[in-house]
Amino acid sequence: MPSPHSFTGGNHDLMTPARSIRTESRAILGLGLPMVGAQLAQISMSFVDTVMAGNYHPDDLAAVAIGSSFFMPFFTIVIGILMALSPIIAQLFGARDLDVIGKKVRQGLWLSVLLSVPVIFLLNNLGPVMDLLGFADEVIQKTSGYLYAVSWGVPAVFAFMVLRFFNEALGVTRPALYVTLVGLVFNVLGNYTLIYGRFGFPELGAVGTGWATAIVFWVMFLAMLAYTAGKKAYRRFRLFRDVRLPERQHVGEILRIGTPIGVSMGMETSMFAVMALLMGTLGTTIVAAHQIAINFASITFMIPLGLSMAITVRVGQLYGRRQFVHSRFAGFTGIALCTAIMCCAAVIMMLFPHRIASIYTQDPEVISMAAMLLIMAAIFQISDGLQVGGSGALRGLKDTKIPMIVNLTAYWLIGIPLGYTLGIIMEWGPRGLWAGLIAGLTIAAIMHNLRFHYITKKFNVRQRDS
Repeated sequence: MPSPHSFTGGNHDLMTPARSIRTESRAILGLGLPMVGAQLAQISMSFVDTVMAGNYHPDDLAAVAIGSSFFMPFFTIVIGILMALSPIIAQLFGARDLDVIGKKVRQGLWLSVLLSVPVIFLLNNLGPVMDLLGFADEVIQKTSGYLYAVSWGVPAVFAFMVLRFFNEALGVTRPALYVTLVGLVFNVLGNYTLIYGRFGFPELGAVGTGWATAIVFWVMFLAMLAYTAGKKAYRRFRLFRDVRLPERQHVGEILRIGTPIGVSMGMETSMFAVMALLMGTLGTTIVAAHQIAINFASITFMIPLGLSMAITVRVGQLYGRRQFVHSRFAGFTGIALCTAIMCCAAVIMMLFPHRIASIYTQDPEVISMAAMLLIMAAIFQISDGLQVGGSGALRGLKDTKIPMIVNLTAYWLIGIPLGYTLGIIMEWGPRGLWAGLIAGLTIAAIMHNLRFHYITKKFNVRQRDS
């Protein structure tokens, strides 16, 4: 079978739809593994920032941690909005409606610039919020400097994501991996240079981490722009010709499909943030143990998250080609893959919780608590695989509003209240809070998959009519 990474060969399998789970799984993995690698490289940047700032000074580590906590919700919401380009372009490409694709990309770039403006403004005006939260003046100063530096890279990272989603929607997924790996190298070098003041540059601490991040964002954007502009096969799309001001029709479509995605991602991220704050009321040992379990679970989550992006592309392209039955089959195959991978992660957590915890710390009390939470994390791995796979399949059909309502209900009306009731009011402690996480993710997983089944169950009839 031709590689799904080549521009023309990547969709050859769409001409002869796969009928077996094995063949479809290979197609999704071919698309998805580079996306998984890109996600892992991206989360590695946060790990590098944390480690290098932590080795410089505790105040700088706190500044990076606090600054990232402020930046990530904005980043997640905007990336969710721009993620609408993936199913939009995938369906257009599947339908061979090539003339419109370039226009969608240009309008996506305009939108990325427009969305950068409020994010930059907010990042540079969070001082009063930090003061209200009671942070020390030294930490506020460092955090504000970090956020100011990061804000210079915001337009670049949003534009990079537009070009990334365009490439991935066509089945060209390796460039984003290579560019992100290059970004990771620049991140290490930039941190080393600017945090510690090497090669004649000033010693900036946490602020240096922010400038390194901004530089990395611009390097990644320019590298992806060079690849996209220079690829001969893309000339048919006229990506950078006939440039016009933002057009309501196209920007409106991206916002209509993407805003629910951004809100959904924001609600999931905020649920974990709220749970972390509630953990903070239970003592430092519990906070440390919770951080270990969540960090490891976040790493394993990058695998199904990358695959869910591939599911979106696969389902979207097949749907655009009016291969409705095959799009349903591809969606459920992808969901099964995500779940199977997370089952493997769950087994590892169940079998080696103490060994995993000891990677992060040598404190026996923290290890014991973290091991208990890792076993609970193993339970929600399966739910996480189901929900992220189901979400990816629904995005491929441009179905985003109902999933947003599901996430609101599952995370904010059930997960957080239940966790607070069990963990704080009924004094179950961290186990009660994690029970709320598990409940929220499980409900979201069930509802997303039922939704995909409901939408696609009539595809047999629709296929015959088409």
